[in-house]
Amino acid sequence: MQAHDDARAALRAWQASKPTDLFTADAFFQAVLQHHLGEAGFEREAPALRAFGTACAGPLDALARETNRDEHLPALRRWGDHGHRTEQVVFHPGYFELGEAVYATGVMSRYASPGHETAQLAFAYQLGQLGEAGHLCPLACTAGLIKILQGCAPPEVAARFLPGLLRTDRNHPEHLHGAQFLTEIQGGSDVGANACVARPAGDGTWRLSGEKWFCSVIDADLYLMTARPEGAPAGTRGLGAFVVPRLRPDGAPNGVFLRRLKYKLGTRSMASAEADFQDAVAYPVVLDGGFKRVVEIVLNTSRLYNAIASCGMLRRVQVEAESYAAHRAAFGRPIAQFPLVQRSLQRLRTQAEAAVAGTFALAALGDRITLGQGSDADRALYRLVVNMNKYWTSFQGTSMCREGIEVLGGNGAIEDFSVIPRLLRDSIVCEQWEGTHNVLCAQVLKDLHKYALHKAFFAHADAVIAAAGAHPQAGPLAQRVALDRARVNALLALPPAEASLAVRDAVDALAVTWQAVCLLELAAAGVQTPSLERLLG
Repeated sequence: MQAHDDARAALRAWQASKPTDLFTADAFFQAVLQHHLGEAGFEREAPALRAFGTACAGPLDALARETNRDEHLPALRRWGDHGHRTEQVVFHPGYFELGEAVYATGVMSRYASPGHETAQLAFAYQLGQLGEAGHLCPLACTAGLIKILQGCAPPEVAARFLPGLLRTDRNHPEHLHGAQFLTEIQGGSDVGANACVARPAGDGTWRLSGEKWFCSVIDADLYLMTARPEGAPAGTRGLGAFVVPRLRPDGAPNGVFLRRLKYKLGTRSMASAEADFQDAVAYPVVLDGGFKRVVEIVLNTSRLYNAIASCGMLRRVQVEAESYAAHRAAFGRPIAQFPLVQRSLQRLRTQAEAAVAGTFALAALGDRITLGQGSDADRALYRLVVNMNKYWTSFQGTSMCREGIEVLGGNGAIEDFSVIPRLLRDSIVCEQWEGTHNVLCAQVLKDLHKYALHKAFFAHADAVIAAAGAHPQAGPLAQRVALDRARVNALLALPPAEASLAVRDAVDALAVTWQAVCLLELAAAGVQTPSLERLLG
């Protein structure tokens, strides 16, 4: 029995070896933030990030685990005690406790001063190490809603809803959080087929009727929805964007009736539903060209948050696997000493660091654009990379979860042995949300043809390589960029059907190049980036 006792002692040592502060334990992440925020900005943010990193490593991790248990998942309760319609979603108390801690960081309230999203996403990255945790999707939706209200809504609509969305106290009655409902059963990614109808009520509000098929964060206080005003053209150009409160002022459902909650593979502690809308009171945000603005502001925000979630999960898998391999013994030695395990651990670290480098560089680029410091080339670069990066980070997320499970062996498939099975399920959802791989790659191909976005991409890569000077990886990266140029030129010369088949291979290559460029920029600034050589190799 001594062998059993020793094995259990090793598992206890593994658990004890894990970080108690996600921020302090992540030296590479700190270096990335210092690079993008500057020394003063980093020092300003570090104390709060360290405190949140400690909470995420301890009590919030426990809450995320508890609220994802089968017996604690959200439940639909349509009727109140006296037979009145409530359409209420009931959560485990830990859900609200976790949410209060997340919003208290100011991760949403900071949007009152736009252009500082890089620092905000640093909190979301640490939360992402717990998986979606029931709150990363609401954060993304709320952020997109805040941005579109700030940038597009009539002043009276923005003034009505923004104060509540910018509050830090998640459980206060006046706090608001958001959701975005675009998908209908007949449409999916074909949003132009949407059939929800909006009718003016004559008092400045509208009445919205129809069905939405996939409504994540169904418990949100405010829904950003697409609907077609009566008489508007067909297709996406005829869609408007509206804000729909979930409840009326008297607390009754605002014409919102839930069919059922989705029985999902992942992100299970966050409630998604199918819903019918019957004359729901709606407030106009953008009537002419609403869908275009939703894509530019709301979906691109969600794609950035989606990538941040994938970054967090990649980092957590890396930590779980590395610490386990250091403590798990087989054939008389720690499994971290076996070459194939070492290769897995290197892959995990490489992909985690590459994702962080690429995603936070994208966030910093977005901040410069928001602050009016970006050029046309910067905007073109952002438009291309936000789609590629969402696709690639989510794809690597599921791949690296499988790699982490391989390191843990049979234990890796057990839900209550480690967090990785839940991360795998959440990662698969990240792959599908805010555009599937094929949809995003098709959009990239369309944008390459229509806007020649690759010119900005390669100009940026050339500038980073030139600035890196004699760095050992500048030459190999330059060779890779030259191959990518030829690849893109060949892609754009293909007939449409052939190009649509070839584009995903091109995007795979460009996504890795983007990460390598971002890593080289960090290396030239003095950051240790051993992952760069492995990525290029």
